Amino acid sequence: MKTLVFAVAGYNLAETGRMLEIAKEARKYFKIQFMSYGGNFERYIEEEGFQIKHMEPQLTEKKLVRLRVVLSGETWNTVGYFNAKELEPRVENEIKYFHEIKPAAVLTGWCLSIPVSARAADVPFVNVLHSTSIQEYYKEGLQTWPDRLYWFEKFFPREKLDARINRRILEADFPARPYNKIGEKYDLNKFKNFLKLIEGDYTLLADIPEWVNLPKVRSNIHYVGPLPARINAEIPKELENLPEDKPIIYFAMGSSGRPELVKEIIEGFKDKPYCVIAPVKSHIENMNVEVPTNVIVTGFLPAHKVNPMADISVLHGGQNTVMQASLSETPIVGMGMHPEQEANLEACVRKGFAIRLNKWRDKSSDVLYSIDKLLHDDEAKEEVKKFQKQLQKWNGPQNAAKFLHETFSK
Repeated sequence: MKTLVFAVAGYNLAETGRMLEIAKEARKYFKIQFMSYGGNFERYIEEEGFQIKHMEPQLTEKKLVRLRVVLSGETWNTVGYFNAKELEPRVENEIKYFHEIKPAAVLTGWCLSIPVSARAADVPFVNVLHSTSIQEYYKEGLQTWPDRLYWFEKFFPREKLDARINRRILEADFPARPYNKIGEKYDLNKFKNFLKLIEGDYTLLADIPEWVNLPKVRSNIHYVGPLPARINAEIPKELENLPEDKPIIYFAMGSSGRPELVKEIIEGFKDKPYCVIAPVKSHIENMNVEVPTNVIVTGFLPAHKVNPMADISVLHGGQNTVMQASLSETPIVGMGMHPEQEANLEACVRKGFAIRLNKWRDKSSDVLYSIDKLLHDDEAKEEVKKFQKQLQKWNGPQNAAKFLHETFSK
């Protein structure tokens, strides 16, 4: 049985969940080996019975804090996870590891040294992305002007700004410079932009064609369907007897919510006529937050079990959370932490079942207004139901495993 390596960013819940869902299906065809540099979510991999190769150098607590800041969109370079000095030993150790175990392929999403090491080691590289993260999305001009730079809209038409950012992302090589610097040592071709870096020999899209409606994708890009995590965690007892006479709001910020914003939104729910499920404890545990009586703050929750309880989802726009909300038939109030999440939310706005807010400009009052609006929006409820039915036709983990089996088992 051949070996597949799943290289995960163990500090990112969505990334870990996607890889786990594929691995659980693929283990009937392959020996599965995970590798990671550390992170709180590695435990879910081990709980499923998979082995993890703990790569060196392990991420320090200081670096993990920095990565959380980048995930929260608080840096100007929102893809600036590693510099060349940090990448160099990772790439070197990964190449040695691949030569040792000779995998049939390596999969990742956001373990960003892999695009260099896999190519240098001549190992087939499969990346798991989504429609808003490939070149076709930008060539169609679908990316919107970053929320952080909203004040530019006072001086230039939005259409021109949107066109400019799409061109800029396709032309800018600076996000890929650290990777190009290391790639030179291994005679790799220069990555012209960040998208070229992360696209694999094969790219699996964790969504469906109807989400973004791209007219065409390249032959090495394959839709597999949604891959939201199905982590088998218990539902807290306080969620067993929720009030039946109030709307239920599901408020989740994944791995990337900004703590100050989470605090403001939670406190803003005070005296509102609905019950709020808020698995955001990790974001506010070191803050003084006045939690209203109608808000239940918890640690990690299995979204596939809890999100369907809700009438409205308030989200950061991570791709897993967007897909899970859609599968749960809940319209979305979204506030993206960085441009990728803004793009995911904008795709849902175009589908007609989401309201997208700007974390740099909008307040908790805007979140509350948007919740009230969607609670009474029958058209949004109908549109998310239509999309739910489209998503339910796809089994993402099975489709991904089938592709891997057909491509790498021989």
